[in-house]
Amino acid sequence: MGKKEKLTSRLMSKPKDFEFNEAKSLLELYGYNMTSSGKTSGSRVSFIRGKKVFRMHKPHPRKELLTYQIKELIDELKQEGLI
Repeated sequence: MGKKEKLTSRLMSKPKDFEFNEAKSLLELYGYNMTSSGKTSGSRVSFIRGKKVFRMHKPHPRKELLTYQIKELIDELKQEGLI
């Protein structure tokens, strides 16, 4: 089982301790590139894959994603047919 499968499996279990760095790694493994819109973007980042853009906030000061962010991430990957 590779890194992509392990992270996908972990995400699908909806853990309370899924960190932003894990989400970033997973999205990059699925072909997304992270970008932020300069100094004024704050904690908001975009993940771009082709013409598709997925936006989320970096959690701070904590590292873990909130429950709604995990759900949005799962929905995005399902909508794109990646999981």
